[in-house]
This record gives sequence, structure tokens and C-alpha cells, in this order.
Amino acid sequence: MKVAIIGGGPAGLYAAILLKKQRPGADITVYERNRADDTFGFGVVFSDATLDNFEKHDPPSYRRITQEFAYWDDIAVHFRGTVHRVGGNGFCGCSRSKLLLILQERARELGVVLHFEVDIDDETRFADADLVMIADGINSRFREKYVDHFQPEVDLRSNKFAWMGSTKPLDAFTFIFQETEWGPFIAHAYQYEAGHSTWIFETDPETFERAGLTGLDETQSAARMAEIFGWFLDGHKLLINRSMWRNFPMIRSKRWVKDNMVLLGDAKASAHFSIGSGTKLAMEDAIALAEAMEKAPTIKAALDVYENGRREEVEKTQHAADVSLVWFEHVDRFWDFDPVQFAFGVMTRSKAITYDNLKLRAPDFVAEVEKSFAKQVRDSGFDVDTSKQVVPLFQPFRLRKMEVANRAVMSPMCMYSAKEGVPTDFHLVHYGSRAIGGAGLIFTEMTCVSRDARITPGCAGLWNDEQEAAWRRIVDFVHGNSAARICLQLGHAGRKGATRLMWDGMDRPLDAGGWDVVSASPLPYFPDSQVPRELDRAGMNAVRDSFVAAAERGERCGFDMLELHCAHGYLLASFISPLTNTRTDEYGGSLENRLRFPLEIFEALRLAWPPHKPMSVRISATDWADGGITGDDAVAIARAFAEAGVDLVDVSTGQTVRDAQPIYGRMFQTPFSDQVRNEARVATMCVGNITTADQANTILAAGRADLVALGRPHLVDPFFTMKAAAWYGATDAFCPPQYLPGMDQIFRNSVRDRQDLEELRIKAKPKTRAELKAEATKPLAAE
Repeated sequence: MKVAIIGGGPAGLYAAILLKKQRPGADITVYERNRADDTFGFGVVFSDATLDNFEKHDPPSYRRITQEFAYWDDIAVHFRGTVHRVGGNGFCGCSRSKLLLILQERARELGVVLHFEVDIDDETRFADADLVMIADGINSRFREKYVDHFQPEVDLRSNKFAWMGSTKPLDAFTFIFQETEWGPFIAHAYQYEAGHSTWIFETDPETFERAGLTGLDETQSAARMAEIFGWFLDGHKLLINRSMWRNFPMIRSKRWVKDNMVLLGDAKASAHFSIGSGTKLAMEDAIALAEAMEKAPTIKAALDVYENGRREEVEKTQHAADVSLVWFEHVDRFWDFDPVQFAFGVMTRSKAITYDNLKLRAPDFVAEVEKSFAKQVRDSGFDVDTSKQVVPLFQPFRLRKMEVANRAVMSPMCMYSAKEGVPTDFHLVHYGSRAIGGAGLIFTEMTCVSRDARITPGCAGLWNDEQEAAWRRIVDFVHGNSAARICLQLGHAGRKGATRLMWDGMDRPLDAGGWDVVSASPLPYFPDSQVPRELDRAGMNAVRDSFVAAAERGERCGFDMLELHCAHGYLLASFISPLTNTRTDEYGGSLENRLRFPLEIFEALRLAWPPHKPMSVRISATDWADGGITGDDAVAIARAFAEAGVDLVDVSTGQTVRDAQPIYGRMFQTPFSDQVRNEARVATMCVGNITTADQANTILAAGRADLVALGRPHLVDPFFTMKAAAWYGATDAFCPPQYLPGMDQIFRNSVRDRQDLEELRIKAKPKTRAELKAEATKPLAAE
């Protein structure tokens, strides 16, 4: 077998090593345009888990790498005169040039041929090769040469960064958030060998411009950074090596393979430096390709296995990097946070670390987080004990005169089980059991304001006396048997009305028994859906009056709170989104115009709803479609409703148009809640694939939402919140007297179960290399 590898970075060299070990007789040659010891940057960083992978696949190179590494266990966050150190992380740093020399030496030992200062721009010279690996980096010329085939997407991020070095010693992975007269600067720094550390400086484009960095050369830029971070550098100089300011390109390629050519490392996909995974991804690409070559019967089959099997892991890492880089791009959102909360946000920014695992590795730090959160609650008017450790989920919250005992919310979820809009015994059990189960706040499903406002024939309504009586029965049960508050969500289906029950075909039109539908514009949801009538002024008046009448009925039922549904492509959302509103009158065009009718409805409801009771609005913070609502639009929408008197923004996304392309994942809508809360400065509730109390605590402690709505977890476990209270020892949780023996038992069991689980996790967690190194260098005790 003959293999040509274009690019002598970590991906190309490690692939050569692994393939040569696997096939000693193979003719493997690496071609690198630079000199053997010529490299961009200073240090690279790996986690202990990554090093475990290296040890498994090539012990000799692993041993040489770890002999050269600097080890640390802590992350240090410097912010507004404070330092928070978080241990238990397990990272290792190494000189990038030394890493390359180690891999080069190992490759030569195995018989790989290395050519340096050879610039390859035409792969046809390898026409006799069985396999051509393209590992020529983030600016890959071959990816661009075959751009129509590989179809890369390049997202050039907004922040400017420069990669420098220093002689400053560091004993932790260090983040420094520095306020300047021009704006915030960030330093990502770590030691990679004795006397040398990597420093990546980052700032937003406006601060970059104001600081006069435009046009400065490397030396001048280094001097400016030395001025800004001089207090920390303590006289140590900054080093440069092609350290020009640039914008980071996030690269995703639709295809990784062309004929017998395959992309590896940054040539195929990049991950932002803020999670330190670039070199890890490159070398793990090499591992994945080598494993595919070993198992597959042909090279073509191996390349298919590599691309299909490796893509998910790469995309997961890229998603974490995306979330992390967005946090850094918008660090100004959090600049007025308490430093402890800010540091917690740094640690949990990419979702890889959560409240519970951080508590295991750094219990003292998380205790500070809990104390800081309790102080915020006390400052808002609650008499809470800041010395008592209570997780954020079980801290109280207030909206106007309504207080909730905890931050766990049962999300509004359509049950499609009403009879002519009348809630049944199913609804009584559904809402009543979740209230008894401990949720602080219960939302009704979207309750329709008229018969023709329904989504399906099974939707609940509140337009007649029978419905009002049924809802009053439910509200009375909730108030009489739990500490939960209950919110009435009112909505109008608009163009998504007259459709089948969810389990019969969600959003599909009824075959028979339908009704006329209306919308902002006469655009059907599906091509075969009913074409809605464009709502005129008379129709708007009728809709507004039906909302007000339903709200008045809701007040008579005793609901504690009212929510207006302006999301998911329903009637009011159809006015807000430019994808569903093509009007040319005063209700179309600009966002201000498109908001006019939804705000009119909200203002009418605010007048009809008692002033001491809160109101919220549910919005779709993005349409997940080109030309639709964006996160920045969501901030403007939230501000408009806040000015009209909204107390809480329920931040959801999508479901506006059928061809939307949402990016799913854990807590996938939370970043939009984060943006709305911290830019519009309004309380938010987040929702969307939040499945655990751990995730809820993470979101709340990081300041990404004020309430956390959980849908599917509540569907299968009415006592989700009670169980979480037991798990976290929230002894003030309400329980009906009939259930107290069960509550007492689960609280006692949970103490033991939590201790057992934590002990197992601690025992199962291998010692970090920093710990092992410390043990190895510890003097032996005297006999």
C-alpha cells in the first residue's frame, strides 16, 4: 500500500504513525511545506481523557509527550479584582514545536518518510497512491480546490484574537477578563513547559478598533497587550510568532472524502480555541481513520466508515465550541454579574460541565455559588438564610405579588384531550398531580380563546361557562392541595388551526370537520393546508375581544398568572415573523409594525388582568430559517413587551415554518433565554430539552434564566420536583399531609443514595496526571 500525506502537523504525523504500525510494509510519506521545527503558535493542551486515548493507541509517543508536559489541575478565573480557582480538571500543556518533533521522531522510527519544505499544490503527482490524506490545516488549499465537492461552510467569527507567548510561569489554566478604557479584553493562558506559557488575547471588534490595534504590527500589538495585562505578567515579556490579529473561522465540511482523498484535522473542521480541542480533534481524526482502515475490507469502505462514524463526535465537539465562543463574544452581557456567578458561567459555558459534576470536583467553589445566589434572592426581598446551602432550583422567586416556592416549572404542553374545549377529568389529574408533585409553577396548555382559535378538535378553550367551570375546578384543586401557582396560557392557532390531533399527524389538516382559519397573511403552513384568510381590522377587533373575554374568565377561575402565546407560528406569532407576515399595511414591514397587533392584544389583556398579578409572553426567539426572527430580534421583541408591562418572557423557538432547521441538543434553546435576559434586562423562563435538576441548577446559577420549564420530564414523572428536592436536601419543599410518610422516606433514602453515587464517581474517576506527578515526586516518609 502506498500512502501520501499532505501536511506534517499533528493530524498527518499521527495518522502516519498509526497506519505504519498497523501496516509495517506500507509506503507512507508525509509532505510538509514548512521546516521541521517551524510551527505557528506556542503551546497545545490536552485533557487527561485525551491522553488516555493516546496511551492506548501508541504508548511510545505517549510516554515521550507526557515526559515533556506541564500538568495542572486548576482553572483560575480573574475578574474584577477577584480570583476563583476551580480544581479537578486534569489538563496538560506541551510545546507545539516539541510535540511535532516527538511525532516526527516516532514516525521515522517506524519507517515513515518525511519531506519538509515541499509545497504540494497538485495531488496528481500521487496518482499511484492508494490513499491521499489531506491534513494541510485550517487554510487547506485542497479543500478550497475542490470546494464544490467538499462544500465547506466557513463562519468567520466576530471577535479578534492573537496568539502569543510569555515567560510568565502559571500554575493553572488562566482566564483573565480585563476592563480597559476601550472595552473588555480576555486572556486565555496556560503553561506548556518550564518558563513558557501560551497567551491568546481576544476582544470584540469595537474594542479592538477603539484600542487602536488596527494596523499595528506584531511587536506593537504585543506591547499594547503587555500594557493591558502588565499587572499580571509581572515584568515577564510577551513573545511573538506570526502573532497577528485575526478572526477565527469555524469550518464545517459537508463531505470529507473525495475518491481516495480524505480530509483530516482543521482541513475538514475547526473548533474554537476557547475549549482547547483543535489538536485533540486532529489526532483523534487520525485514530478514527486508522481504526477504520484496520476493520474495513477496502480503502473505500474504510473512508466511508471514517466519515460516517467520526462525524457525530466532531460535530458534538464543534457544538460545544460554538456555545463557548458565543459566550466569549458576548461577555459584556455578564460584566455586571457577581464575580462568583461570572466564574460559574465561565466554567459551565459550553455545557460540558454542570452544577453537579462541578460540585464533585470543587465543592467549596459551588458552596460560594450557592451563597451568592441566595444573596441575590435575599436582595430581591425574600428572607432567606445565605449561610444555608440551598441549590438555585429551590430558591423562591417573585413576579409582582405572586411568589413561587421554587424555580421548577411545568411547561405548557398541549394534551389534545378536551371535549369541545372543555377540560376533562384527565386534565384534573394531569395538572393536579404535577402540582402535588412539587413544581413551583404550573402552566396550562395553550387555551384557545374561541372555537375557531383551536389547533385541533381536542384543544382546551375558555370561551364559555362550561369551560370556565371546568378550569375553576382544576385551579381550586391546585390551590387546595399544593403550594404551586398556576398560569393560564391563552392563544389562537391562526393558520395552524383545524388540524389533526398530534398523534394522528401533527399540523396536518383535518380530513373533515374543519373550520376557517386566519393569519397575518394568506400563506398556508403546508402546500395542502387550508389557505388562511388575511385578518382585517374587524377580524383583529374580534380576536382582541375574545382574548380579553377569556382573560376575564381566567380571573374568575382564580388563575395566578396569565401568559400570551406569541410563538410557534400561531396567530400572533404569524404577525411577528417576516416569514409569515407579508402585509404592506401598518401591521407589516418593520419589526415595529409587525409587533403592533400582538402588543395591542397584550396591552388589552394587561388592562383587563388584575394589576397585582403577573403576565408573561411566549416568543419564538428564532425561526431557525433564513430571513426569519433572530436572537437580536428576540431582544427587541422582549424589550417591546417589557415596555408594555410584561413580567416574564417565556423563551422558546421555531415551529414557525415547516422547513425550519433547528439545531437540537441538550438545553438547546437556553442560549436564547440567556441573550434575552441579559441584553433586554427582563426576567426569562427557558425551555427545550432540559431533562434534569442538575441542568436546571446550572442554568439558574449561571444567570441564563430565572425559571426553568420542563416538559417531557413532567409527562413521565409528576413528582419530578419532589424527587429533586429530596436529592438536594431541600427540606422546605411542600408536601400534602397525605404524602408526608413517602416524602420522609425519599428524603432519607436520597441522602444515602447521593452519598453512594458520589463515592462511586470519585472512586471511578482516575487520578489526573497532575495528581500522579505530585505523588511520584513526593518524598518518601521516614521509616
